[in-house]
Amino acid sequence: MTAAPAPSLRERKKRRTRQALIDTALELFTERGFGGVTLDELCEEVEVSKRTFFRNFTSKEDVAMAPEQDLWRAFLEELESVGPGPRTLVELGRDALLAALDRMADEGWARRVLLSRRLAERTPSMAAHGLQFCEATTQEALEILRRRFGLGGGGDVRPRLAVDMLIAAHRCAVAGWVARVPDGADEAVVTAPPAARELAARLREAVAALPGSLALSAVPGAESG
Repeated sequence: MTAAPAPSLRERKKRRTRQALIDTALELFTERGFGGVTLDELCEEVEVSKRTFFRNFTSKEDVAMAPEQDLWRAFLEELESVGPGPRTLVELGRDALLAALDRMADEGWARRVLLSRRLAERTPSMAAHGLQFCEATTQEALEILRRRFGLGGGGDVRPRLAVDMLIAAHRCAVAGWVARVPDGADEAVVTAPPAARELAARLREAVAALPGSLALSAVPGAESG
C-alpha cells in the first residue's frame, strides 16, 4: 500500500490552530464557566480572528464538543472502508468505532473528552448541540450502510436500531470511563484521565452485553439464582 502524502505546511498550521482553539476553549470554559467566556475572548487568547474560528467551528458548543465529534467523524470514515465479514451489523459498527478510537493517538485526547463531558453535564446548550450532532451522524452512517451494503429502505428499521444500539453502547462505555475520575475533581488540573485503551475495552464489553440486554426478562426474580 502507498503511504498517504504528508500534510503540507499550510495544512499543519491549520491543524495546530484548530487544536489550539479546542484546548484553550476547554481550559477557559472549565475555569470560568461556558457562559463566562465570550467568543471574542477565546479568539483573543489564541490570537486568531473570528473569521478563522468560524472556518473551523460553528459555535462555542461546537468547539467545546470537538473531541468526541472528531471520534465520530473518524468513525464515519472507517465505516466507508470496513469490510462486511462474518459479523453482525452492530459488530461491524463496533470495529469501525474501535478503529476510529485508535486514530485518536494524541495522548491529550482523553483529557479533552473528560473536560468536554464535564462541561456538557452542566451546560444545556451543549447537550442540545450533542443531540443534533448525534442525529446527523446517525443519518450519515445509515446512508453509508445503504450505499455500501444495500441495507435499509422499504421501512426496514433494523439498520437504524443497530446504529442506535452502537451509540447506546458507546455512551455506556464513556459514562463508566469518565466516572473513573472522582466527582468534584478539579477538571482544570486533571492530569491523568482514564486511558483511551480502557475506553476501547469498555466499548467491547458494552457491545457484547447488548444481546443479553435484549433478552433480559422483566419478571421479578427471573435473573436470580
